[in-house]
Amino acid sequence: MGRSRNRPTGWAPSPEPLPVPVVDDHTHLESVLGVRADAGSDAGDEPAPATLDDHLDRAAAVGVPRMVQVGCDLDAVAWTDAVLRVDADPGADPATAPVPLRPGRRALLGAVAIHPNEAVLHAGVHEVAPDGLEPDPRPRHDASLDEALARVAAVARANDRVRAVGETGLDFFRAGPRGRQVQREAFRAHVALAKELGLALQIHDRDAHDEVVDVLLRDGAPERTVFHCFSGGPALAEVCAEHGWFASFAGPVTYGANDDLRAAVRALPLDLLLVETDAPYLTAHPLRGRPNAPYLVPHAVRRIASERDLDLAELCRSLASTAERVYGPW
Repeated sequence: MGRSRNRPTGWAPSPEPLPVPVVDDHTHLESVLGVRADAGSDAGDEPAPATLDDHLDRAAAVGVPRMVQVGCDLDAVAWTDAVLRVDADPGADPATAPVPLRPGRRALLGAVAIHPNEAVLHAGVHEVAPDGLEPDPRPRHDASLDEALARVAAVARANDRVRAVGETGLDFFRAGPRGRQVQREAFRAHVALAKELGLALQIHDRDAHDEVVDVLLRDGAPERTVFHCFSGGPALAEVCAEHGWFASFAGPVTYGANDDLRAAVRALPLDLLLVETDAPYLTAHPLRGRPNAPYLVPHAVRRIASERDLDLAELCRSLASTAERVYGPW
């Protein structure tokens, strides 16, 4: 059955605040700002956020005062670098800041990388993959893959608010044979960079569980390795538990069909669990079809608490502590 034409599409009402603040482990705020959604079209809708401060204030009000901003294309890497600097500097001049944001909030840490699907385009590979989509290169892809990786490395070295390399990994749904080889090479380069700089690694893994694990085991995983938007089942959860790799769960943990994903939540040690929105993507049930943003992370937190039969405050304390163990203090 298709989606109802009358299904709400505006910004969903804020959830009940969490009893203990947590961290959104992975969000794309530059893309969240680009969302254009109906505002206040349904009873209880939130007003459309106009600024980045609006988004951060709305998230803080429900118990999500801190987040990891992820820039994984060259444009987003530059934006992430700039916004982290303003966020960390109480003396920044809002009138001249490269990113409009109230200075000195210290709400954000960052991760930077070339996404596996971006790596394919930087390498000049224009093949149709299993997703059936035609390649869509942009002006930023004029840079070679080596040049793109060098820009990521330069930002990661120069900005101490960058605490992770990511998201990087393998996406075999959107890569053919040549693209998969490029993705593997780029993934290995990111793994090496994370280890060189002592940073965490955030992994994108789509239809490539075995291959991602193979790279990590062959090359040696960074000490703090996170499967962002974990998409495996109990088998991958067992591998993560064996090696001490972290698993970050997003909106899909609330979707009805994802029993294997919830089984993984139950199987993993509590101290390896993180939570995220991956906003503006993957909005939690029952809000699918509406835009996602960090203020909606409590929906996933509550589902995880239910699956683990945990007191909500206990889970929140664990999630916050684990995030600091992975990324350091904000």
